[in-house]
Amino acid sequence: MYKYDEYDQAVVDARVDEFRAQVRRRLAGEITEDQFKPLRLMNGLYLQLHAYMLRVAVPYGTLDSRQMRMLAHIARTYDRGYGHFTTRQNIQYNWIKLEDAPDILAELATVEMHAIQTSGNCIRNISSDQFAGAAADEVADPRPWAELLRQWSTFHPEFSYLPRKFKIAVIAADEDRAAMRLHDIGIQLLRRDGVLGAKIFVGGGMGRTPMIAPEIKDFITADDLMSYLEACLRVYNRYGRRDNIYKARIKILIHELGADEYRRQVEEEFAQVKQLGIDPPAAELERISAMFASPPFDPAADDEVDRSDPDFAVWLDQNVRQHKQRGYAIVNISLKPVGGIPGDASAEQIDVMADLAERFSANELRVTHAQNIVLPHVRIADLKLIWDQLVEARLAEANLDLISDIIACPGLDYCSLANARSIPVAQKIAQRFADPARQRDLGELKLKISGCINACGHHHAGHIGILGVDRKGTENYQLLLGGSGAEDVSLGKITGPGFDEDGVVDAIERVTDTYIAVRQKGERFVDTYRRVGMEPFKEAIYG
Repeated sequence: MYKYDEYDQAVVDARVDEFRAQVRRRLAGEITEDQFKPLRLMNGLYLQLHAYMLRVAVPYGTLDSRQMRMLAHIARTYDRGYGHFTTRQNIQYNWIKLEDAPDILAELATVEMHAIQTSGNCIRNISSDQFAGAAADEVADPRPWAELLRQWSTFHPEFSYLPRKFKIAVIAADEDRAAMRLHDIGIQLLRRDGVLGAKIFVGGGMGRTPMIAPEIKDFITADDLMSYLEACLRVYNRYGRRDNIYKARIKILIHELGADEYRRQVEEEFAQVKQLGIDPPAAELERISAMFASPPFDPAADDEVDRSDPDFAVWLDQNVRQHKQRGYAIVNISLKPVGGIPGDASAEQIDVMADLAERFSANELRVTHAQNIVLPHVRIADLKLIWDQLVEARLAEANLDLISDIIACPGLDYCSLANARSIPVAQKIAQRFADPARQRDLGELKLKISGCINACGHHHAGHIGILGVDRKGTENYQLLLGGSGAEDVSLGKITGPGFDEDGVVDAIERVTDTYIAVRQKGERFVDTYRRVGMEPFKEAIYG
């Protein structure tokens, strides 16, 4: 994984010193909250319902055990003993004191971490495939390109004050494990005639007006990628709406211009940008790529595993995925225990995961956009040892991609923007479907909950989605069906009138009962929905 050089470290250290001075001035009353707000947001510090929330960047979801232990230390020292892993592969702390924020950033800087551009109208954390570098189906490791994008976008003089926040995802396989087409820019690396390049999608996103990104470029060579992305951002920065926050995202610009006209303008801009020489020299890409070399795999590693423990066997089938190297596996650690808060992990659990990575996974972990953790490089022979320790730490829930593997935003329990609570709904659904056999019978079923229209819980992309709204001062939950953030990307549709907290749980049970009654062999929930349409489900829900 990438390691800071003296320039990276100097930039992060300088930002800590700068923010420390800004916080001192705010605490002394030398600047107002309105003056301080844009400064703190560019350092990932939000003012929520009860306290400040700090969002820490985990670039493209990759970190090592030393960094993971630092996250545990911050949770234990400055928060209430836990952290919340998010859908942008970051971590958030919900109970931060303003006076502690500079010290937290200083401690993060000692392990090559920061909170820069985790908020604000700028290019946010670059996200990627959590299986990058381990997946058998990728054409290249996308993380060197994600790292180039991180360096290019950090403090970019043109793009630090965009019309609105901007999100980029990079993948390198046909299977989309990063919801790539629901980003402002989605990049799929691929090879054509032996040449590495990328397909570019622009204008996706969720929120108030969800849209799937259209294809803007069928193929751009890797040598031209950075210049092409610069051109994409320049066109947006020039024409994006700054007079209306609801129309400020690039998806609205492309919708109004049309994909063809946007593409034409990008090509015109690209011809100019290409003359500027911003694409990295081969030596720089080689320098970065070398840090993402595969760990020294044992070619003689055994691929046999003892499945005699039935609980262990269930976990193997549900949470372990194929690795590109024989004798190794990819382990998914679920942060979705029944009755728990999706994405939360205690300081002790974070330390356990750091220890497991150091001992068994080439000292590497990943944060997923589904709010789980991955150990990417695990010997198959070590899987039982890992599972035993996960069981002891209450991290062995065998529910990856099942109905209880719920994505949920913090909702009205924490967020000042939310209209409804997400966490209690997620807990009630998980408890209703707690029977592991029942979950496995339902099969892959991705359920996602947002507490407001901003869609931090990706409800539009859920096979089943829930949106919390305020209905005349009462929390109300709309039910959506048929969404997907994968390569079969689609947006969920609202079933009809909303429900109260218990009513939406009952409605989901009626939906799943209908699915079981009408599904055909081998169909996932979303497949059945696409085959039979909304009506059978609507009839079951509303009668």
